[in-house]
Amino acid sequence: MAKPDSRRWGSNGLEFERSIVELEYQIESLKQFSSGENIDIAVQIESLEKRLDEEKKRVFSNLTPWQRIQMARHPLRPRTLDYVERIAEDFIELHGDRRFGDDKAVVGGFATVDGRPIMLVGHQKGHNADENVQRNFGMPHPEGYRKGIRLMRVAEKFGLPVVSFLDTPAAYPGTGAEERGQGEAIAFNLRQMARLRTPIVVVVVGEGGSGGALAFGAGDRIYMLEYSIYSVCPPEACASILWRDAGKAEQAAVALKMTATDLLEQGIIDGIIPEPLGGAHRDPDETARRVKTKLCEAIDELEAIEVTKLVAARYEKFRNIGRFADVDAK
Repeated sequence: MAKPDSRRWGSNGLEFERSIVELEYQIESLKQFSSGENIDIAVQIESLEKRLDEEKKRVFSNLTPWQRIQMARHPLRPRTLDYVERIAEDFIELHGDRRFGDDKAVVGGFATVDGRPIMLVGHQKGHNADENVQRNFGMPHPEGYRKGIRLMRVAEKFGLPVVSFLDTPAAYPGTGAEERGQGEAIAFNLRQMARLRTPIVVVVVGEGGSGGALAFGAGDRIYMLEYSIYSVCPPEACASILWRDAGKAEQAAVALKMTATDLLEQGIIDGIIPEPLGGAHRDPDETARRVKTKLCEAIDELEAIEVTKLVAARYEKFRNIGRFADVDAK
């Protein structure tokens, strides 16, 4: 029996996935051997596939918050353009903020999803080191936020619903970004999305980190993929602030309540889109199908609402987020 490919495991696997990766490689090796040698070993392959299914169920039935964060950051996880390729009949990408430049960490443009014309905006990470450098690891600069809201206002002008895909670690923490007004750009987006007179559907497909995600997150309906995360800041940053120790990120992940289940319980999101067994990266096509189904349902529901009521309900949705307690001062 061939040993698991250590290069494949080392570059793409997570520690808690190791047993699954090993079984997947064994099945792949047997299939190649059977094809090359013209030997029927279907029974052995079927047995291993059954073991693989059982192992996936065991591993993914009770992931910790930190393991879910690792899933959201998985190097093979589908990115925004991967979903666009699978759910849209066409896509015309638009560029630039009309002020400074074109931020490649943000993509957007006209698309058609199951016959429905939409404006799509989303963060874009890379699939390898070179692409991540080009895309700034999915962390937008101010011009990225301004490009996104420019496209949303175009959508409003033409009566198109907006679909926003969130997948960013955080806003880019660079000097240039601050010099070009990053805080103002994020705040402007929040204000404009709150009053945008067209439906907005948000899907967190990977990391929803900090103001970098929130700048595109003020939607009428907010959904999260099962193993995505959404938080005020990354756990490493939280640990550095609270305990002066980024090594306590796993502890911070629990305290932040950043998983899809946590956020649904708190009423911050409207629903969870289940991922295929083992995560979105193991079956991107099925994951995209599920995202597309939810998007179409949400768009149809929101387009049936009169626009003034839609905007008012969006405002109330965000005003009602959070819990407060009145106490007597002593």
